[in-house]
Amino acid sequence: MSEGLVECVPNFSEGKNSDIIQKITESITDIEGITLLDVDSSEDFNRTVISFVGSPKVVLEAAINCTKKGIELIDMTNHTGEHARMGAVDVVPFIPINNSSMDECISLANEFALHIGNELKIPVYLYANAARHSERKLLPIIRKGEYEGLKEKIIQEEWKPDEGPQEFIPKSGAIATGARSVLIAFNINLNTDNKSEANKIAGLLRTSGVLKKDQLGNKILDDSGKPKRIPGKFSFLQAAGWMYDKTTAQVSMNLLNYSETGMHTIMEEIKKEAAKLNLTVTAGELVGLVPLNALIDSGNFYHSNPSSASIEELVDSAIKGLMLDKLNEFNTKKRIIEWAAN
Repeated sequence: MSEGLVECVPNFSEGKNSDIIQKITESITDIEGITLLDVDSSEDFNRTVISFVGSPKVVLEAAINCTKKGIELIDMTNHTGEHARMGAVDVVPFIPINNSSMDECISLANEFALHIGNELKIPVYLYANAARHSERKLLPIIRKGEYEGLKEKIIQEEWKPDEGPQEFIPKSGAIATGARSVLIAFNINLNTDNKSEANKIAGLLRTSGVLKKDQLGNKILDDSGKPKRIPGKFSFLQAAGWMYDKTTAQVSMNLLNYSETGMHTIMEEIKKEAAKLNLTVTAGELVGLVPLNALIDSGNFYHSNPSSASIEELVDSAIKGLMLDKLNEFNTKKRIIEWAAN
């Protein structure tokens, strides 16, 4: 068996200064054995997301290296941006890809947290599958209050960091690290410019569903005063209505576990719900990269004879069935994690 492949996707609170972004990127590519997959910067969010893969050992080394560089170059006291954040190096997740396990990535997250906490003296919280406390599994909960609220939050006993000092560091804030499954950002366009139609479909599908309302449109509350919800059809799915452009609404989604809720399952269900609204699906869109197995799963669904098809043929069937080639050319050598890493 070949050595395992792990992905790391650190998020940095800098999306405007190209020199800083370049230096952080170089601190990753300087590590032998690392393959850089993507660098995605947003000026509005003032945030950069970098994706890279390699063996567990070199990925950990690169994660530590870029975190040091980010802490050195980014000053949170001057930071503004639309994206939620609590630190200069905001979140560093480790993701199993090929021949690697979630347990291995949990170990990487713990090693990373221990190193950063001890050497850099930065507060570190563990989340997702690496969380040491049940209330810290969800990243938005850890980030609640963001950087501006961290000074008061961090001194509370229930928010003592998992590693590093229980202290507010104005320049750097705090870091979250963890182990999670591959997140697939998959969007589906509709032949309408009405975002509310996309929202209706999103509410039916997403795990959290929609708010329960009475005949007057008022929220129905439970005994504790919290709004009741009608659960959506699928697990491990986040979804919302969005606009692809001025004339095209889309259902924008994050698939948190494609083994449980696959892209083809979502595509076919959205086609059904769109038809009920006299709409049609016009295209599928992937943001970032996708694991090979996710496309093979969809290829097995869309191919007429999957048992005799090659991997390349299954991938091609998936691309056509998911309509991933409608907006732009879908370059498999750049868009599939395992193939981009070779």
